[in-house]
Amino acid sequence: MIKNAKLALSLLDLTSLSDDDTNESIQALCSKAVTPFTSVAAVCVYPPFLPVCQDELKGQDVNFAAVANFPSGDEGLEAAISQTKNIIALGGNEVDLVIPYKEWIAGNKDSAPEMIRTCKDICGNQVALKVILESGAFDDMDSLYDLSIAAINAGADFIKTSTGKTNVSATIKAAQTMLKAIKDSGKNCGFKASGGIKTHAQAVEYMELAQSIMGENWVCADNFRFGASGLLTDLLSVLDQATDSEQKSTY
Repeated sequence: MIKNAKLALSLLDLTSLSDDDTNESIQALCSKAVTPFTSVAAVCVYPPFLPVCQDELKGQDVNFAAVANFPSGDEGLEAAISQTKNIIALGGNEVDLVIPYKEWIAGNKDSAPEMIRTCKDICGNQVALKVILESGAFDDMDSLYDLSIAAINAGADFIKTSTGKTNVSATIKAAQTMLKAIKDSGKNCGFKASGGIKTHAQAVEYMELAQSIMGENWVCADNFRFGASGLLTDLLSVLDQATDSEQKSTY
């Protein structure tokens, strides 16, 4: 249990994407990013808060992620380009980009790959592009699979389930579809489960699914992330209880 909880903690993109975020609330978020057990993988915020994150976490082994074309995916290519450039200029080294998934569902198979290719060219090799597919909008898993393949082929460094702003966020079914697409592509692409994952037990379910498809050693922060905020509390509770039990057993 301790091993799984520590692993899940190291995969966490500690996230705050609320309309009422403030410098103070983001400072409070960052104060939780380095724990007695391990650091989270990244903090994920709206772009204007990236300087706050850098000030709070200077010298720590934590990545800085911000969202683009978020949450609707409807702002268009030029907005996605501008926002991606802005994130990088503000010191972000990960861009969580919502693609025009509604257009894909409606039959336009060109706009999403074009946006990914263009934004990945801007990111280059130094900035990770995590592409949000909004998997909860898909009734047809075949369509989600096809979009996953298209996103991977267009240069996505990660494919991510959800914004967390829709009625349906991450599901095991969608995760299985997306992970299968990564496996089938044969390319180096990661996976991020985001939205609605709040407990250690849920996190383990997703990690075990990824291990069953991709292999046990694949599940690391370079390949696998959770986008969450509430998950941190449960993981720390599990780790604290396990640590207390270990200490008592040595008395």
